Amino acid sequence: MSLHRSDSGNTGPVLPSRRAVLTSMTALPVVAAAAPAVGAPRTPSLAAAAVTVDPSATRQTIRGFGGMNHPLWIGDLTSAQRETAFGNGEGQLGFSMLRIFVSEDKANWSREVATAKRAIELGATVFASPWNPPAQMVETFVHGQQTDAKRLRYTMYGAYAQHLNDFVGFMRSNGVNLYAISVQNEPDYAHDWTWWTPTEMTRFLRENAGSISTRVIAPESFQYVKSFSDPILNDPAALANLDILGAHLYGTSFQNFPYPLFKQKGAGKELWMTEVYYPNSSDSADLWPQALDVGEHVHRAMVDAEFQAYVWWYIRRGYGPMREDGRISKRGAAMAHFSKYVRPGHVRIAVTANPQPNVYLSAYKGSGSRVVIVAVNNGTSQVSQQFTLQNNASSGVSSWLTDASRTLAAQNRITVSNGSFTGQLPAQSLTTFVTG
Repeated sequence: MSLHRSDSGNTGPVLPSRRAVLTSMTALPVVAAAAPAVGAPRTPSLAAAAVTVDPSATRQTIRGFGGMNHPLWIGDLTSAQRETAFGNGEGQLGFSMLRIFVSEDKANWSREVATAKRAIELGATVFASPWNPPAQMVETFVHGQQTDAKRLRYTMYGAYAQHLNDFVGFMRSNGVNLYAISVQNEPDYAHDWTWWTPTEMTRFLRENAGSISTRVIAPESFQYVKSFSDPILNDPAALANLDILGAHLYGTSFQNFPYPLFKQKGAGKELWMTEVYYPNSSDSADLWPQALDVGEHVHRAMVDAEFQAYVWWYIRRGYGPMREDGRISKRGAAMAHFSKYVRPGHVRIAVTANPQPNVYLSAYKGSGSRVVIVAVNNGTSQVSQQFTLQNNASSGVSSWLTDASRTLAAQNRITVSNGSFTGQLPAQSLTTFVTG
């Protein structure tokens, strides 16, 4: 990733404001609802035709939702913050994924252990990304207007694979079994770290990645640039050593979320969104309805892109899911509508994604009769949405709501009658429904 250009708290290098511009390119304008006058009649709910939730129409298996911990740059999560991030009780985010930093300096590796170890104890998947190889493996070159650009020496590919392996082994010896490790964070936006070309990345995967003792992630393009990952998908030997195609979504338009070539050639591989903040890093994460944009962004990542993982940048930040005081923000609540209820191993299932204007639906099945439906209502009016559950004998549905005045608030249980129920979606809100 990424050093956040407008994030003055970074102790890493400060970059220009380009990412803030990129991330705002796709932020959809949301008109704030005016408060009704005292005594004014309530706006009636708009009704829509029933949508069918079909557990037999399966899509991707979900790995989880989470964020990045970076002790070297902004300090470690505290013990209490680890519980808030990775626990799944009341007032907790229910994150099931943690991304950590592979420093080029082995003296820093121990900083990653405490939070990673606790995250795993709470059931999370932990993976790691490097920004730079060790200094002795790097050379400078001219990259466009940049005269001091860095790249991995071609003679050091094997040594770099061993460096990544050493990190895997270090973490394992300290009680952290990494699920995967990345080759490089944002190789195509590397003004302050190490550049890679698609050809170089493909060569490393083909010739060296097979020696790494855990799953391998690549290429982590900053904007899900398909021309960077296409050569990997089109090279059978490189693809054989790739386990997870990782991508970032900074400024990526929704129309570029689908990846037909991955669907064609990525059989047996996982597809993860490994870093983003959205819609920006300048606003407070508690602004509403701006934080509602996060809910639609996660929806689009799950439905349009069919990612199996959604991973935020810093877990604890003023623009992140957890505020600096350790409490869940409105942006965090938007993520938690997915992360708390759509658990690792759940499978996304078919439901009409946009059944009426400004309403976005996704559905997931767990074990037994458990079905989770996440509904985003970006509109300024409450709507009524009917659901028909196929092959589901549940008698009732529990639900939780976040809007301007409520955060992950439990709602009255809804009765299922003849396989159907109706959910009320307040204006500018997120609602999660769980059967059972």
